[in-house]
Formats: sequence, C-alpha cells, structure tokens
Amino acid sequence: AMSGDSGAEAAVAEGPAGADHMQTDEQIGGQGEAAAQKEGGGKGPNYKLKFTLEGHEKAVASVKFSNCGKYLASASADKTVMVWEAHDGKHVCKFVGHTHGISDCAWSTQSDYLCSASDDQTVRVWDLKERQCLKVLQGHTSYVFNCSFNPQSNLIVSGSFDETVRIWDVKSGKCLRVLPAHSDPVTAVQFNRDGTLIVSSSFDGLCRIWDTATGQCLKSLIHDDNPPVSFVTFSPNSKFILAGSLDGKLRLWNYTTGKCLKTYSGHTNQKFCVIATFSVTGPNKHIVAGSEDGCVYIWDVQSKEVVQKLEGHTDTVVGVSCHPKQNVIASCALTNDRTICIWADEDSQ
Repeated sequence: AMSGDSGAEAAVAEGPAGADHMQTDEQIGGQGEAAAQKEGGGKGPNYKLKFTLEGHEKAVASVKFSNCGKYLASASADKTVMVWEAHDGKHVCKFVGHTHGISDCAWSTQSDYLCSASDDQTVRVWDLKERQCLKVLQGHTSYVFNCSFNPQSNLIVSGSFDETVRIWDVKSGKCLRVLPAHSDPVTAVQFNRDGTLIVSSSFDGLCRIWDTATGQCLKSLIHDDNPPVSFVTFSPNSKFILAGSLDGKLRLWNYTTGKCLKTYSGHTNQKFCVIATFSVTGPNKHIVAGSEDGCVYIWDVQSKEVVQKLEGHTDTVVGVSCHPKQNVIASCALTNDRTICIWADEDSQ
C-alpha cells in the first residue's frame, strides 16, 4: 500500500476517503483495527497505579513484559535481571552473573529465554525454566547498551558504546556479523516484525535500517537539527519507526519514504536514553514514554496530544513497557527511586 505514495499525508491516510486528518493510528498495527476506526472513541485513558515492585538495589534501566503476558523482566545497575509475575508482582527469580550494571533486557518470542546487555561488555542469554545462564556473548569492546531477539529467536542483535551493532547466533553464542553502524554510541537496536530488518539509533543523530541477511545499510534517517537519537523502535506492524532524541521530541518516521510524519512532545528528555513504546490494546493507539521529570507520558498517536501523565516515580523514568493483552503499563526509574510501577486502565478493557 505504501508504494508510490507521496508525502506524509498519503503515507498514512489509508482511512476513509476524504478523511480530514491523517489516519496514522490504523497504520501502526496492533490489535483492534476496527476499533481504531472509531476516531477517538470518546474519553482518554485512565491509568492508575496498581502496585509497586521493590527489590533492585540500584537504578532500574529496563522493564519488559513477556510476549505471553505472564511475566515482567527488569534489568538494573545492580548487575541483576529480575523476573516478576505480571498480574500480581510476585517475585519469580533473579539472574546473577554480569559483573557490571545492566542497561537492557529482552524476551525471546516464546517467553522462554531472556537476553541482557551489560557494562561488562557482554550479552548474556538466560533460560527461564532452568533458571540459569545459557550463553555469554563476547566481542563488544565497550558497554553493551541494548539487545533484542529476532522473532524466530535464533538471533540476537546488540548495540554498544563501541559504536557497532553485532548480530549473534543464539545456539552457538558466536558473533555472525559486526556492523560498523555509527560514529557515536549506539543507543537502541531492534528487529522488525519478520526479522528481515534491524533498526539502530545513535548519539551521532542517525537512525539506520539494516538488512539482517547481508548486513547492508538500507536507509539512514536524520532530522534537520541533527539531535542525538537516544532511542528507536519499530511500530507494531514495522511500517514506521519511532525515535526519541535529546531535544525532548519523539518522531514517527516512514522509513521507506524517509519522511517524518508526526512529532510528540511535552515530556523532558535532554540527558538520558528514555524508552518509548506503542500501546495498542485499548480502543485508541497510544505512545507511552518515560521522562526526566519522573512521569510517564501517554500521547494519542493520531492527535499527538498528551492524553495522560502518570505521576508516582521520584526520579527519571527510563523504561516503559506495555502489556501485550491488557491495558497495563510497567515503568522503571533511576537511582533515587529504584522501583517498578505497574499501572492499569481498568475502564477501557
């Protein structure tokens, strides 16, 4: 549908003919495409703090719900990855092995493995059932800042302060490819929905799209002002990327055309690599992000307006994750806080 489209309007306007605004929210993918047609469906979200998880001894850098929806994983500067029951916050297990702090963790598609990225320059692969470390992926020459499984979960991609992106074979633990990706630390890496592409971002101001099979760079996206890019993710249908930068803006790009379609602002982000994600479980599609003012911000994808601000943390919120099936958000914060908050919107289930 994207072929031959010209301009931002056409790139997202596959809604009813003569719609007077861009129909981005149907375009990012996720559940309830029919529900998305309701154009706003009335009231905004109403997330409330459900419970708080305590246990990490230092900053919590990353939280991730498992694809099955049963678990929440958290990675911390205290060198541990913790796994919690998503529905009641019960502590499941703690993975110990990294020798320095951890910046990121990610689940395999089947929710049976976790990978974690650490300042000790390694990525570790953990087996949830056996409660043990399966592999230590060695090769980066500086802090490993992020990691992600491909949908088949036979590959892991990692990004590092050594300015490279590495692709690893999970089974053997071997590095298959080193991409000389950026000219500054790599701040995020992720596979797309079918694993054929990788997106990376960096403080060098670039977002890059890579071909997984060949390691070739297919596209480089840069905003005119060239702010350092602190985060990037694919939209649920992988047609777009959402990038956060240290000018305090989140931008939705059509990477095929190289056009920036939407800009979201209102939160504070000038210093840390704050995560953003898509929420697609409710009647409307939202973007959820952390912020340096200690709040979680929720935007309507379509209108770009902040529809809710969640207050409860006492330090920069760096990590957010949306539950795959329910209107539940997890968030985590830096050293003065060290907690994980679970927020639920019971109204619009």
